[in-house]
Amino acid sequence: MTRLELKIPPPLVGALVALGMWALSALGPSLGLLPGLRVVVVALLVLAGLTFDVLGLLAFLGAHTTINPLRPERSSALVTGGIYRVTRNPMYVGMALLLTAWAVHLGGLWAWLGPVAFVLYITRFQIQPEERILDGLFGDEYRAWCARVRRWL
Repeated sequence: MTRLELKIPPPLVGALVALGMWALSALGPSLGLLPGLRVVVVALLVLAGLTFDVLGLLAFLGAHTTINPLRPERSSALVTGGIYRVTRNPMYVGMALLLTAWAVHLGGLWAWLGPVAFVLYITRFQIQPEERILDGLFGDEYRAWCARVRRWL
């Protein structure tokens, strides 16, 4: 299955998962959250997701390194400050939070498979290959950062 490594842009993976969540949400029981509570939870998750995404992107831009997730070998700097002190993958955390917001909005029990599927796919076919490449590029500095900061949260 290495053919899928670093092949599909993570935002496209997220969009495909979101579409699948929408299709699955109609098949099963609803979680029945109160509408007012649902809106608040969705808003908080969207705000958190966008915050992780934007802070991760700004850190990369500030370090003048590539933001292309399909070409991690083009990384010119190891970004370890700011949001990267909390998670090694803030943009993927942000996408997972946005998918979680979508699951809450949809309300269907089966929609919750989406964020789980996203995390499993991105970990295997995006993050693990990135980690191998970054280890080769940045060596001990990268390994020390990995020892201090979690992959997700």
